[in-house]
Amino acid sequence: MEGFPAGVRLRLMARDPARIAGGGRGVERVAGEYGDPGSLARALVGVRTAFLVTARVGGGDDAAFVGAARLAGVRRVVKLSAAAVLDEGADDLITRWQREGEELVCASGMEWTLLRPRAFMSNCLSWAASVRSEGTVRALYGGSGNACVDPRDVARAAVRVLMEEGHASRAYTLTGPEAVTAVGQTEQLGRLLGVGLRFEELGVGRARAALAGRYPAPVVEALLQSAQRQLAGAKAGVGDGVAVLTGRPAGTFTAWARDHLAAFAPAPVTEETGR
Repeated sequence: MEGFPAGVRLRLMARDPARIAGGGRGVERVAGEYGDPGSLARALVGVRTAFLVTARVGGGDDAAFVGAARLAGVRRVVKLSAAAVLDEGADDLITRWQREGEELVCASGMEWTLLRPRAFMSNCLSWAASVRSEGTVRALYGGSGNACVDPRDVARAAVRVLMEEGHASRAYTLTGPEAVTAVGQTEQLGRLLGVGLRFEELGVGRARAALAGRYPAPVVEALLQSAQRQLAGAKAGVGDGVAVLTGRPAGTFTAWARDHLAAFAPAPVTEETGR
């Protein structure tokens, strides 16, 4: 896979291995589920370094994986966490869960490294449908800045810490090169698409209703609390973690958007021919 030296053996675990994109020589796909100890044990046989990504808030997945990794003799765990853990004012459900996950890894007896990204630029793909159909972006607190990061930079950083020595007991905060707002992202997308996009500010009530269609109620409230911290400026700080780990500047939102513009572009209109 991209970024890994030739000859490195990779094992990728997912509930449905057939859905894992990418691959190539030396890549093995295996079925695994955090709630199935047997599947974790099988997936970790012979593994020396593991990259831990969990998404089920409060589900105990970090604990399940750490326990299985320790039993399997894994030497090093790199955990994907979140930049919010460093914010003393952040006490929402998601941030508490990430802190607990970090504590589990750090107390595991294995070598550990923490990657703490700010929000992914790819989160704005949730706007794609309304951009395509209405030319509109809807978001909460559209004027608040977030130093969001290109997920490709997070991947490059992960490869470095997985492959190199010297990162044990260290944590890296990964951000983009500047804080951007939803209003600013809307303007940049519009310029790239060559159209005038409209930004529509969501109130808290409408934002809660929109999120409720995608997440459980406790997670919705945690996301709204997180948005409040962003409004207060808690997510605008820029760090050098990407450059330190990858040796290259963090990617801009414009560059990310340009490479993913097809997701936002309206489908071409075609005329149906008569028969």
